Amino acid sequence: MNDSKVIKDDSARSPFAGCFIFIAAMLVMVFLIGFSVLTLFRQFNEIAKFTGEQPVPIEITSLENREAEINALSERVEHFRQQLDGTEETSLALSADDLNLAIAAYEPFKELRGTFRVTSIDDKNINATISFPLNGKPRLTREGESGTITSDSRYLNGTMVAAPHLLKREIVLSLDRIEVPGKKVAPEFTNQMSPYRITERYLKDPLIGPAMAKLTRVELSGGRVMLIRKPGENPVDLITNDQVDSASGRLFKTLGIAAACFLAFAGIIVLIGVRAKARKARNP
Repeated sequence: MNDSKVIKDDSARSPFAGCFIFIAAMLVMVFLIGFSVLTLFRQFNEIAKFTGEQPVPIEITSLENREAEINALSERVEHFRQQLDGTEETSLALSADDLNLAIAAYEPFKELRGTFRVTSIDDKNINATISFPLNGKPRLTREGESGTITSDSRYLNGTMVAAPHLLKREIVLSLDRIEVPGKKVAPEFTNQMSPYRITERYLKDPLIGPAMAKLTRVELSGGRVMLIRKPGENPVDLITNDQVDSASGRLFKTLGIAAACFLAFAGIIVLIGVRAKARKARNP
């Protein structure tokens, strides 16, 4: 009887091989859970370095005595929307004042009030002051005998520098950087947040959603955001789906590598154990 036959027969008879595999699987599961929790808390600690506990008030454009401007903006927007179904090229130019007035006046944009305000537009980027709520470290709060898991509130208060692009049926912001006074924002956080899908919530809006879907280009020119539709031109997505999923892809790749290394280690331990038992069986 050769050595491979002895090892095979001994492994089949021994319950310890199965126990080793079960223990290894449990260790892998515990390791992945622990690694995920550790990564999550490290991320929370990094976020806490450049975020605040309280929001910073963001100016909302006053609508007092602005009826004429609001009506003029509404007429321009409606004219553009109607021309989107035409056969001629059409565009809508929106200045920083136009965007801030729209946020203050139009009901669909109410969630941006007090959290996002455009300060300037150049030929490369939009500059906006922001105060975005973020989730901090999770914590257990007790109410009587029961408890619920909540998270500390954190706020990203600073300036967002970004360029608008098309992504399928929506306008997204490709982040160049986020500036927080006196603090450094981790590049990994900016990369994870970009592209910022600021208009995702409007995809199902009966007016805004279909209008965005008809755009073929979004540009910055002369201190304005240019929304353009050119018949016969296919919209180019400068932001790809791979870029949208890159942050989660990096996390899963890291977890996959860690799991593979741990499984390889566990497999070696099991193999060593099985071979040791086989040798012991041959040489009692």
